[in-house]
Amino acid sequence: MSAAKVAIVADEKRARTRARPRARPADAEAVLSFPSSTKRAPLSRLAPSGRSLAVGFALIAAAAGAYGLARGTSAFAVRELQVVGAPPHVAKQVTTALASASGRSLVAVDLAGLEAAVEAVPTVASVSFDRAFPHTLTATIVPERPVAVLRRGVESWLAAASGRVIAPLDRGARAGLPRIWLTRKTEVRLGDPLAGDALRAVRAVAPLARRPLPARVSAVRSTGQELTLVLRSGFELRLGDDSDRALKLELARRILPAVLASGGYLDLSVPERPVASLTLDSQVEVESSTSTEP
Repeated sequence: MSAAKVAIVADEKRARTRARPRARPADAEAVLSFPSSTKRAPLSRLAPSGRSLAVGFALIAAAAGAYGLARGTSAFAVRELQVVGAPPHVAKQVTTALASASGRSLVAVDLAGLEAAVEAVPTVASVSFDRAFPHTLTATIVPERPVAVLRRGVESWLAAASGRVIAPLDRGARAGLPRIWLTRKTEVRLGDPLAGDALRAVRAVAPLARRPLPARVSAVRSTGQELTLVLRSGFELRLGDDSDRALKLELARRILPAVLASGGYLDLSVPERPVASLTLDSQVEVESSTSTEP
C-alpha cells in the first residue's frame, strides 16, 4: 500500500473516532423524575367502604339497644341510697326526698328532678349525685350552716348563713346562737330566704360561726341602716350600715379585749375612726394605731 493510501485510511479512522459520542462516566448524576405533587388520590379511595359503614351502623344500633335495655331492665335498679356529708337528721330528710328513685334504673333516673327535690329540703344548701353501678345512688350533701335564732313572739326558727329559714325551734333551743328579734309583721316561711332587716342581721353574724369574737354575741339589732351586736355582758358593738362587714368584725376582734371590761359600746360605723364608750351615751374616740386592714 502506498504511503498516500495509508494516510487516507488513518484520516478516516480519526474522523470516525471524533464522531463517536463519549460514554458518560459512571459517577455522573442520574436524572430522576418524581410524580407531580399536585396529583390527588381519587375521592373514591378516601370514602369508607360499604363494609365499614355497615359495621359502624351495627355498633351504633347495638349501643342504642343496650342503652334501651338498661333503662327498662331491673339489672341496674336502685337498691341502695347513700347520703354523704350530712349529719344524721339531714341525711334522714334527704333519704325521704330520694324515695322516688328507689327501684328505678340508674340509667333512667332523673337526676335533675332529684336535685330539685333534695335542695327543697330546708337544711340542704346543695347536692351532687354519683351513679355507683350496679345498684347504688350516692348523694353528696352540702348542708346549710346555722348561725342565728329568729324570734317572733313565742315562735322561734333557725336561720342559716345563706339567710334561709331552715327549721322551727322550741323556745330556748340553740342557746349558743345569737337571737334576732323580728316584728310581728315579718313573714317567716320554712325553707324561704329572709329579706330586709332580718337578712342584714343574719349576714352580720354569719362570719362569726367560723371566726367568733372574743365575747359571745347574744342578740342582733337591725333597724334601717343601723346594725348592733349585743354581747352577753350587755356591751354593744355598733357596726352602722352593713358595708365593710369583714373589716369591722376584724377591728372588733383586735379592739374588744382592751375595752370589754369597761362596759359601754364600741362604735365601728366609720372603720377609720373607731369610738369607744364607758356608757351607752358618751362617745370617746379610741386612741389606737390598730390597722384598718383585716
